[in-house]
Amino acid sequence: MNSARIRSIFVYILIVVAIVVLLFQFRQSSSQTDQLTLTQLASAIEEGDVKSVEIDDNTLRVSFNDNRSDAESRKEPNSTAVEQLLALNVSSEKIEVVSWKVKKPSDLSGILTFLGYMLPALLVVGVIYFMLRQAQGTNNQALSFGKSRARMFTGDQPTVTFDDVAGVDEAKEELKEVVEFLKEPDKFIALGARIPKGVLLVGSPGTGKTLLAKAVSGEAGVPFFSISGSEFVEMFVGVGASRVRDLFDQAKRHSPCIVFVDEIDAVGRHRGAGLGGSHDEREQTLNQILVEMDGFDTDTNVIVMAATNRPDILDPALMRPGRFDRRVILDRPDMRGREQILKVHVRGKPLAPEVDLNVLAKSTPGFVGADLENLVNEAAILAARRNKKAISQPEFEEAVERVIAGPERKSRIISPEEKRVIAYHEAGHAVVMHALPESDPVRKVSIIARGMAGGYTLSLPDEDRILYAKKKFEADLAGLLGGRAAEEIVFDDITTGASNDLERATKMARSMVTRWGMSSKMGPMVYGQKEELVFLGREISEQRDYSEAVAEEIDGEVRTLIARAYDRARAILKEYRDRLDAIAQRLIEVETLDAVEFERLFPSRARPSRSRRRRRHDFSQTGQVLKTCPVQVRS
Repeated sequence: MNSARIRSIFVYILIVVAIVVLLFQFRQSSSQTDQLTLTQLASAIEEGDVKSVEIDDNTLRVSFNDNRSDAESRKEPNSTAVEQLLALNVSSEKIEVVSWKVKKPSDLSGILTFLGYMLPALLVVGVIYFMLRQAQGTNNQALSFGKSRARMFTGDQPTVTFDDVAGVDEAKEELKEVVEFLKEPDKFIALGARIPKGVLLVGSPGTGKTLLAKAVSGEAGVPFFSISGSEFVEMFVGVGASRVRDLFDQAKRHSPCIVFVDEIDAVGRHRGAGLGGSHDEREQTLNQILVEMDGFDTDTNVIVMAATNRPDILDPALMRPGRFDRRVILDRPDMRGREQILKVHVRGKPLAPEVDLNVLAKSTPGFVGADLENLVNEAAILAARRNKKAISQPEFEEAVERVIAGPERKSRIISPEEKRVIAYHEAGHAVVMHALPESDPVRKVSIIARGMAGGYTLSLPDEDRILYAKKKFEADLAGLLGGRAAEEIVFDDITTGASNDLERATKMARSMVTRWGMSSKMGPMVYGQKEELVFLGREISEQRDYSEAVAEEIDGEVRTLIARAYDRARAILKEYRDRLDAIAQRLIEVETLDAVEFERLFPSRARPSRSRRRRRHDFSQTGQVLKTCPVQVRS
């Protein structure tokens, strides 16, 4: 039992004793009877009015012969009550007539009386002690400011193991060596092998870096220290370095163990460079980490694991062999990996017999573990809201669309004319994509507002792809521009509904010319050096390494690609105008078309395997103005 708990119990005991004493005193004060002086008692005995007298220490409780209520009197403690009454000229015959009783003294009464006198002193002493402890605690907090805030988890009862991690088989194999070293270090040392001192987990957000680190701790059954990189950094210079020293001191005392630093890029950023420039506190903390990691021996049995999604900004000294020897990449899972992840997340959940996780895995390309966990949770919530006893396939399909584009907004009111424009816009996307063999198959077309989208066309690939061909991009460009082309053909006018389509098409065409060498005029070259956040997919800046004349040629090639794709989309829509009208009219009637009904309206033909594209539009209701807003797929 720790000292804090003992102090709490002691305080509770004092409170209970104080309440008992107060109740006792209150009972005594409330039960007071009539008071008689000893002279009055002598007169009453002499007159024969007293029936009995009970002696309780120095208190005399008197009962009368008549109906008068009892009374109390007190005698002097130096002599007996009889002696004092005789001294007051009461005859002995009168005294003998009275019944005399002597009450045995109570131990509890004496104790409570003692506590009644001592309790105020104890309370004063307790208040002084509490004030001194508070002052001492403040000093301790000031002294422990440089202590590590890492949480230590023992490996006795692991909550996460490798069975709870799926879709990253290669990463699990890499980390099983770490577990084996922690369990049997002599096996490696006997052969002269050295386990990696540091393991860096690198991957996109949501791929399971922290979960994998917990699984390593659970499998190894050793103490696990967890801390975030931002917890090292304070406003006072030197505090972070002190916390690093304390963390590694604790790790050495509990070895073999694992030290896990989450989001290490918060403190491991390249020194003297980067977006934030130089920072004395962060650099001192990083220097201390470098020294502590490089000072480990093979006998220490302490392994440092760290996670980041920005490896490009980490300091090179931190990445060199001897510190983080091994880099484990956690990529987005493929179809088989997504199916395994779904199997992990549906454990313990009632599923309907028709649920096919393989179909769900095919319909969620690009999803990471966090997305799939959210998908299963959304499906369970939908099933509960519909008062079902098990999660069925429609709930999972609805959850996929909720994760991609948000919940449906059927209550949104739009005019019939806007509804007709949106229907033709989405039908244009669907017809162009369906007519091009390089495009992905159309899975769903809807004009129901979902999240920030006013309508969307969902096309998913038959299988995962890594390489994308030029013809595939050209088909995607035509599909992106199909909505605007349909508006122009049908209404002889254009709206803002294609604003996001134009933005994405322009970006894709420029990348084809400047990044992927897909322009015959510009040749197989890369134009411009870009600084990007690798795993976050965001561009920071671009350094132009080409002249203005080349820039004009690049702009011309981008315009050529866009114009060619737009003309291609117009030609397809004119050729299949009857199909366009039929699909748009059906959308106005039922608002949503699935793959089966879409195929019935526009029969398909054999096509090659495809990658994945999505169309999402947000048509704001302002007269005839339609605006496109992108909805990013969560990753």
